[in-house]
Amino acid sequence: MKKIILSLMIFLSVFGVTVLFRNVYVSRAEVRAKSCILMDYDSKTVVYKQNEKERRPIASMCKIMTLLLIFEEIDNGNISLDETMTISETAAGMGGSQAFLEAGGEYPVKELIKSIVIASANDSCVAFAERISGSEDQFVEKMNSRAKELGMNDTLFSNCTGLPKPTQYSTAEDAAKMFSELIKHETYFEFTKIWTDAINHPKGRITELTNTNKMVRFYNGCDGGKTGYTAEAGHCLSVTAKRGNMRLVAVVIGAPDSKTRFAAASELLNKGFNEYENKTILNSTEAMDFTVYVHGGVKKNVLVKPEKDCYFFCKKGTQTDFRVDAEQDFGVKAPLKEGDRVGVLKVYKDNAEYDEVSLVAAENIDEISYFGYIRDVMRNWSLCS
Repeated sequence: MKKIILSLMIFLSVFGVTVLFRNVYVSRAEVRAKSCILMDYDSKTVVYKQNEKERRPIASMCKIMTLLLIFEEIDNGNISLDETMTISETAAGMGGSQAFLEAGGEYPVKELIKSIVIASANDSCVAFAERISGSEDQFVEKMNSRAKELGMNDTLFSNCTGLPKPTQYSTAEDAAKMFSELIKHETYFEFTKIWTDAINHPKGRITELTNTNKMVRFYNGCDGGKTGYTAEAGHCLSVTAKRGNMRLVAVVIGAPDSKTRFAAASELLNKGFNEYENKTILNSTEAMDFTVYVHGGVKKNVLVKPEKDCYFFCKKGTQTDFRVDAEQDFGVKAPLKEGDRVGVLKVYKDNAEYDEVSLVAAENIDEISYFGYIRDVMRNWSLCS
């Protein structure tokens, strides 16, 4: 790596902001749930926690893992959103919340996912478990294996639906990890904001669906979540909301009633948005104030930008020093396309490395032609003579 002599100093000084809506601040006494957690999605910084490592049943929030495995199978090309699935007798016979699927009926994958995301359909979950692993029991093994990979050390799944079953538990902390992994999948958000919809069955019936996550209707920025309820687990909720460049994740387990779980999650999110912010260190949409030399290009220097944004999640009023060092890759050559890597940006917070982001071309640079090369040689020779 050939290091560019460049060091950008960034000083963040955040002052208090007047909030134009009603603040609701959380104290331990106010969170009426057995456990909860609030964290920043990008940095994974925990803002608030209460009994976050306590093992408890989480009811239908188990379906977060079911959905995660479904979307991973889609990403791996093992399931297509455009294919149809045939429903078994076992899947169609599931109790609890369901889409009332017909045994032997064929349903589009998109419709089945929709029924899980917005209506927590147990029958659709089992149908996917059988499609992916052959049986629900084998699928549960896959769920537990994936949980271990995510560092969910206090979680054990016994089914793919969250229906009461011995030795099934998780924690607020683990649920937040699991939900954060799910919302990496942009396709998930195509379903989460649907408020009401319906499934058309092969024999002509129609099942109306209503989103169980009421916060997508009444909370500013909420675009996803998963509810859960059993008598044993109480009222549970994992939810996410995004405002500006900041996304938060909140989990509530064991609230006494449905209204309280939504109120508790709202209070947690309010705390995050009211008291914290994401300061932009690197902006991937803007070219930086220096260029990188290109060998053999029609232009000698290329505009550059960060490959991704870099934020600093902090409490409002925080003052922090940042330094950004840029290092150019050795021998950058044309042709270059916008987005091609040309170096690296190293971000330091208080002289400790905070993040590393690829430096990429912000424009296309064509390779110089032979005649263009001769013309440049002649021009340089003329200037030197």
